[in-house]
Amino acid sequence: MSPLPIHPAAQAALPARGAYKSKTLATWIALLGGSLGLHRFYLRGWRDVAGWLHPLPTLLGLHGVRRMLELGQDDHAAWALIPLLGLMLAQAMLCAILYGLTPDERWDARHNPGWPVQDTRWGPVLGAIAGLALGAGVLMATVAFSGQRYFEWQVEQARQLSQ
Repeated sequence: MSPLPIHPAAQAALPARGAYKSKTLATWIALLGGSLGLHRFYLRGWRDVAGWLHPLPTLLGLHGVRRMLELGQDDHAAWALIPLLGLMLAQAMLCAILYGLTPDERWDARHNPGWPVQDTRWGPVLGAIAGLALGAGVLMATVAFSGQRYFEWQVEQARQLSQ
């Protein structure tokens, strides 16, 4: 027996069902590749402008780390570039926390309209816990590094003025 056909007007009234967006997968993508914008591409597609703005500061920050390893701690360009990496990593961890702790009903209403609510269990929560631990460490290290470099620069300026 074949299912009853749906009237075209009733079909048009049904919400559009795109590809299902997993909260667990989005949380872990944000945790592992969020500084490059991969979580935004997963949720919003390749045309997401904000997703394309993520790689540049991340790569500039990595360039700053490379400069510091090659040229030493006195490289002023590295002082300016490395905090970019720290901030991009911290924002990625914040996204992982937000995704992981969003209630399932709210997640599915926003990212999966027309799909039944999925029970995600512990996967996103564990991702949020990892994001909190990594994000706190990265943010503290970024603030400490930036503060240390700023105060060293002030001491260097004071020495130059006194000579």
